Amino acid sequence: MIFTRQYSAQFFFAIFAVLFIAAAPIQAHESTPSIIDMTLDGSSATISINTNLEALIAGIADETNTENAEDGEDEYLRLRDASSTDLDAAFSRFRSSFDPTLSLALNGQAIPLTYESHSIPEVGDTAVARSSTLTYSATLPALSGTLTWQFPADYGDSVLRLLTPDAVDPILADYVASGATATINLDDIAPQTLTEVVLDYIVAGFDHIIPKGLDHILFVIGLFLLSAHLRPLLMQVTMFTLAHTITLALGATGWVSVPGSIVEPLIAASIVFVAVENIFTEKLSPWRPFLIFGFGLLHGLGFASVLGDFGLPTAQFIPALIAFNIGVEIGQLTVIAICFLAVGIWFRNKPWYHSRIVVPASAAIAIMAGYWVLERVGLIA
Repeated sequence: MIFTRQYSAQFFFAIFAVLFIAAAPIQAHESTPSIIDMTLDGSSATISINTNLEALIAGIADETNTENAEDGEDEYLRLRDASSTDLDAAFSRFRSSFDPTLSLALNGQAIPLTYESHSIPEVGDTAVARSSTLTYSATLPALSGTLTWQFPADYGDSVLRLLTPDAVDPILADYVASGATATINLDDIAPQTLTEVVLDYIVAGFDHIIPKGLDHILFVIGLFLLSAHLRPLLMQVTMFTLAHTITLALGATGWVSVPGSIVEPLIAASIVFVAVENIFTEKLSPWRPFLIFGFGLLHGLGFASVLGDFGLPTAQFIPALIAFNIGVEIGQLTVIAICFLAVGIWFRNKPWYHSRIVVPASAAIAIMAGYWVLERVGLIA
């Protein structure tokens, strides 16, 4: 059977709708990388792992691994509601398989890690991932050579920060992709250069959009669907960028702080609004750019929350903040470019573009975002 272009487009969006809806339970809460602080004090090393322990135990920390995702999500949600005592018991059972997977080596020689303690807070806002701290220690046989650290792929992305007892900021802060190995040259330990900081935070910002920020991706796709032509799309993206840049800066500097229990449901609701409006209109309304600006303020607070998990270097605060925002923008522009290549250049001028592409795609986005709203306000588990 030979599909016409319009039916190919419908098929394309149907497949993506199914994928989006299938991914909804796992992606409903944005994941953040584990923050691994390695403090070197002479030959002693203390490693503090700040992580979403529930995701590690449930086996869903690595978003690229979809095996048994449904079972893992059920366990994750159960653990999110668990008391610190119950989660402590779950971690005690998990530790026998977790500890051996942590890998620290000097010049290729494995260095034994000793478990010291862990700290698990009580249940708070279940719309925001609970951060637990696991502490290990090690003794380095020498203070020179190549130190390597590997956090297993099953535990997702991480940020490795190297500290000394008297340092205000980390000497090193590297974003480490899932399963990658971090390498530290102990003979050349020095604060990161401006270039290294900028590159690290650009990567972190991009990663927050692709692949981690499904809700932000759907929002940008919603903007594209109604405005697949450059001028109106540019107007909306400019307003969105300006707005989230403002609140990202205000949030990162501590001038504005809004709880995730308020921000996250509103971000999901903004996606619903844009998607529903796409269904009932074919033109860009005069007020839409201003609404997009308001929604951008919300999304910026979400970006600031993620950036707060990474931490910003005091000495290079402004460059790191700007670099993170650049990474976010590159991620958003990548989403738009993919939409243009997949749909825009082929179908945006077709008379059936709205009915056969915008409506079904926007309906799928609205359903997913609506699910997130209900979940994030606690109406569904």
